Amino acid sequence: MTRAQLTDAEWEFIRPYLPIGEYGPYPERLREQFAGVLWRFRTGGQWREMPAEFGAWSTVHNRFRQWRDAGVFTALLDGMIAEAAHRGEVDLSLVSVDSTTARAHHDAAGMHLDAEKLAAVEKAAAEQDKAREKVPLCPSSSR
Repeated sequence: MTRAQLTDAEWEFIRPYLPIGEYGPYPERLREQFAGVLWRFRTGGQWREMPAEFGAWSTVHNRFRQWRDAGVFTALLDGMIAEAAHRGEVDLSLVSVDSTTARAHHDAAGMHLDAEKLAAVEKAAAEQDKAREKVPLCPSSSR
C-alpha cells in the first residue's frame, strides 16, 4: 500500500460523507477519486500532474469542487472531531485563539453542531478538565 492509498478502515469512515447519486453516475470510482484529492494536497502537485491511478485529473478536480461546494470536507472534519471526542482523544487544552492575530469575518459568528457532536465535545472537555486537576502544572514546585 502506498501513501496515496486509503486503508479499508479509513475508507469506511469517509464513505458515508460522500454524496453518491447527486454528483455522478460512477460511485465505484469514488475511493480512487478521493485518494486523488488527497494526493493533490499531500504532494502540492498540480491537478494535471496527477497519476493515472486516480482517474482523469479533470474528473478528480471536478469531483473535488463538487464536494467542496457541497460542504463534504467540513462535514468530514466535524465527524472526525466528534469521533475523536467520542474516543477521548481530543485534547482541548491545546486550543487557543488570540483575537489580536486571528480575525474572523463577521459571518463567522458561531459554530453550528448537532446535539450529538456538541455532547461529545463537551464530554471530552470535561474529561480533560478532570485530568488536568489531577496533574500539577509544575511538578517540581512545592505549591
